[in-house]
Amino acid sequence: MLLAQISDLHIKRPGALAYRRIDTAPYLARCVAALNALVPRPDAVIMTGDLVDQGDPQQYEHLKALLAPLEIPYFLMVGNHDERAALRAAFPERAELHGGGEFVQYAVDVGALRLIALDSLVPGASGGMLCDTRLAWLAQQLDAASGKPVVVALHHPPFACGIGHMDEMRLDPAAADKLAALIARHPNVERVICGHVHRPMHVRFGGTIACAVPAPAHQVALDLRDDAPSMFVMEPPAYALHRYDPATGIVTHHAYVDASDGPYPFYDDDGLID
Repeated sequence: MLLAQISDLHIKRPGALAYRRIDTAPYLARCVAALNALVPRPDAVIMTGDLVDQGDPQQYEHLKALLAPLEIPYFLMVGNHDERAALRAAFPERAELHGGGEFVQYAVDVGALRLIALDSLVPGASGGMLCDTRLAWLAQQLDAASGKPVVVALHHPPFACGIGHMDEMRLDPAAADKLAALIARHPNVERVICGHVHRPMHVRFGGTIACAVPAPAHQVALDLRDDAPSMFVMEPPAYALHRYDPATGIVTHHAYVDASDGPYPFYDDDGLID
């Protein structure tokens, strides 16, 4: 089975530009078209936060219209640019968004996988947090999913990536340590997936693998200095495909949204093309 992951959509009101430069809407539209065209088609798409840019109700209505052509079941999560009440108001039909009390978090089955979506949002802050209430909820969900392959998703990376200005706004380190200890007690957790950094990253975490994904539009500049300036680049937009097979577990692929030259064959009737 296939779980697609996109993150950090940063949708504005129609016609508005992010950072006075990027119209993120057509980038998301192209991403939706690329996902619809995949063969085999993913079983679901998880969107790991920063769905819109300022948590504005009109931005969520624009997001909803842009997602309407998506022919694959999808699930929404909050990031630091999101606003819980506005998201819920724009998507009243999405039961999973409304059952977590204060927090937008839920657990659903996607094929053979159990997907657990965590809310790491701190209103008004760029960094993330998992309070004891959220961690206790996660512990209950992990216990309930014993024996099933699990993907845990949150917006903020629970690890330092080396890009200084992003590490200043990652998941609170103490909360990340508690999360790692909790994950380590559940070897059936196949992945911890996140967004926020607008870059592909992979790291050992809590006895499993944590990974982040690029964004459908702009990417954070790859600058590994501690004092790296906060900058973005227009590298190719991309997303992740998490392929689960019982024999191998999850294998994660990163795929580019826009078409490239090819594909071309390696072999013809005479064998390897030389």
